[in-house]
Amino acid sequence: MSNQTIIVSASPHVHSDRTSKKLMYDVIIALIPAFLVSIYVFGISALIVTSVAITSCMVFEYVIQKYLFKTEVTITDGSALLTGILLAFNLPSTLPIWMVIVGALVAIGIAKLSFGGLGFNIFNPALVGRVFLLVSFPVQMTMWPTAIENNTTVVDAVTGATSLGVIKEGLQYGETMTEISSKIPSTMDMLFGFTGGSLGEMSALALLLGGFYLIYRKVISWHIPIILLVTMAVITGAFWSLDPEHYANPLIHILSGGAILGAFYMATDLVTSPMTKKGMVIFAIGIGLITALIRLFGAYPEGISFAIIIMNAFVPLINKYFKPRRFGTKIKAKIV
Repeated sequence: MSNQTIIVSASPHVHSDRTSKKLMYDVIIALIPAFLVSIYVFGISALIVTSVAITSCMVFEYVIQKYLFKTEVTITDGSALLTGILLAFNLPSTLPIWMVIVGALVAIGIAKLSFGGLGFNIFNPALVGRVFLLVSFPVQMTMWPTAIENNTTVVDAVTGATSLGVIKEGLQYGETMTEISSKIPSTMDMLFGFTGGSLGEMSALALLLGGFYLIYRKVISWHIPIILLVTMAVITGAFWSLDPEHYANPLIHILSGGAILGAFYMATDLVTSPMTKKGMVIFAIGIGLITALIRLFGAYPEGISFAIIIMNAFVPLINKYFKPRRFGTKIKAKIV
């Protein structure tokens, strides 16, 4: 064997003009269709909640970085803006403004900056803010306004349960799915957005359009959202096929609640999701499984927020056992 000189240089070896800032703004662009639907359905209240969430997240990030940590201010990278949008998408449009501000403080101050900022946080900041508000103010966080098309005035909205909430409550009181089906929106209403719920639960179609845009732009991989939703469909479909009168069909579980929002926009967070394809598969199956179990047997009608946060905690372990292939390591050469 002849000796060869191998030149080793520091990484990165592949250069790209795609920065974290551009990725953040791609996600923001993808959320525009769903945001427009939420404004059409809930009117100015949706705009107010979203504006307050965005402003609060950016202000808290600026103040904490500049005056508390005395580090470089990074509010222009788009991450605080995106956190504000995602937080708003997880809230009712009738939530008091001061609660929105509290949620923003928890999301930015505790879930993000206390871990070191973008790239170091373990849990999705927007979901931490949402779960904190849900645990602290369960009444206000479960008073979902009824969808009113083109509601352009600020009024006391009529509140009611979400589709999943109606199903959960009806089954607990002994009703069958045949009886409950007349009380929940149709599949088409869920698809186009005329249902009750948070801002980001309105239009499954708008969220899917944005999600496929992100896949097309290669901002996210298809593995997490598709496998997550398929896992949910398989588990809920199995119970539905065994007893369709006491379990909702899988299409309802996919189109209602925060399943699509969580699958495409929060479970795929680059910081809090696994690095490898195999890791992503395990991660997605875990979220889908936990979400389905909470919806079918848990106290809450929704479960994807808890499922994503739980699986966020396992990401370091998943990354440890499913590492990317290493190049440049020494191997023993075979002498022929």
